[in-house]
Amino acid sequence: MTAHFTDLAHPHDLVGIGIGPFNLSLAALADRIPPRDGVPGAGSVPGPGGVPGAGAVPAPLSTAFFDQSPAFHWHPGLLLDGATLQVPFLADLVTLADPASPWSFLNYLKARDRLFPFYVAERFHIQRAEYDAYCRWVSERLPGLHFGHQVDAVRWNGERDVFEVDFTQLDADGEAEALGRVHTRHIALGIGTEPYVPDPLRPLAEAPTVPVIHSADYLDHRDRLLAAGHITVIGSGQSGAEVFLDLLRARPAGAERIHWLARTEAFAPMEYSKLGLEQFTPDYTRYFHALPERARDDLLPSQWQLHKGIGPETIAAIHDELYRRTLHGGWPDAVLTPGVHVRTAGRLSTTRIELHLEHRRQATRSRLTTDAVVLATGYRERSLDRILAGLDPYMCRDASGRPRVDAHHRLVLDPGVSGSAYVQNAERHTHGVGAPDLGLAAWRSATILNHLVGGRTGTEPYTLPRRTAFTTFGLDGRDRTHTVPAPRGLVPLTEVR
Repeated sequence: MTAHFTDLAHPHDLVGIGIGPFNLSLAALADRIPPRDGVPGAGSVPGPGGVPGAGAVPAPLSTAFFDQSPAFHWHPGLLLDGATLQVPFLADLVTLADPASPWSFLNYLKARDRLFPFYVAERFHIQRAEYDAYCRWVSERLPGLHFGHQVDAVRWNGERDVFEVDFTQLDADGEAEALGRVHTRHIALGIGTEPYVPDPLRPLAEAPTVPVIHSADYLDHRDRLLAAGHITVIGSGQSGAEVFLDLLRARPAGAERIHWLARTEAFAPMEYSKLGLEQFTPDYTRYFHALPERARDDLLPSQWQLHKGIGPETIAAIHDELYRRTLHGGWPDAVLTPGVHVRTAGRLSTTRIELHLEHRRQATRSRLTTDAVVLATGYRERSLDRILAGLDPYMCRDASGRPRVDAHHRLVLDPGVSGSAYVQNAERHTHGVGAPDLGLAAWRSATILNHLVGGRTGTEPYTLPRRTAFTTFGLDGRDRTHTVPAPRGLVPLTEVR
């Protein structure tokens, strides 16, 4: 096994850990920063015509991004035919920070000779599979991305003022092939989320012979699920709705044999009103970040319908499909029950499963026997503790033991650490429901780069909007930048006498 090391005398400016949509956005925007005094870097600015590599010039940032996966894939188990993003196509990797970027979705369409068909189709919300293909197109052309590299540890070298990032290079089978280390002044963590399996169902999900799978792996197991006599879907969000609809459409009328269970009080639509969507703007993010920790923790659970509801079109499609099956009399053999949670679960035989259910409002209990379970129970942020164990002595935590994150999306570290550790989609507790939202990806990436480059050069590469919402969040105007005054007629509470 060969070891690979970078020159400690010439560290990277930025190393990204994880290459999901958020760090891919960061890499794409970093690649576009204009050159400064001919300083070379790992990225390159695409040349004339927006074609990467055509007449490219050096970029000022030396960057490298690592991911253990062999290639970019975005939720492959949920790329159902016809399933669309819940955000407009403008929520691509770059557009809301740099509309002229060659890494935009529109330029992807142009490069694929599909711009006019897209124009005629008049699609504001693109299919998930198309978003995945677009990101993969960017990842295959953007320099400085290293797939098949698993980051093992991050440490701070106080003598050299750099982070040390240890990694393992993997072969095509995912086996260790070589060890390496890179040095960098700053890091960006975009390690994403992982499927959440409730405790009562975890032993069954980990048993290979029992068909209890998370919706993240749905397409890989779809044929096996359709062959089951009875199927149970658990979870009331968009994924649960899409899986239920797909199974329903594939089962014969009158013999559907599907249960759909959810903890929520109803199979509720996602909040999609125009003013409601303003909670996914930078204005709201700044407002939320400025709230006291306890206020943020109290607020987050009440906002579930902003990100855990079901798209209205999907709800309508489910009802239409159920209604269609009543046209010749009778009702479909499909049971939809909200307000229910699984207390315990176990096997009845090699493959059959017994779920012990409880209805919270009725205070009643029941049992359900099923042949397969799909857990559409969402995702949780991956813990930073393992990968950042070497930084633990420097890390500041809140009252609940979570990492503190400042307004620039940086982990709050001991003042002796001169480098910045930025986080992406690991700061919902400090930045609110917009942390995992694709619509804020480009803005957050640009915010990170403005802080990183601005601290070194005194200039910010991206001009970001001062105001992004018609709604004024709070009475003191803190949701706006300091250059924007509080709305006329309102006096900040700190000035009231």
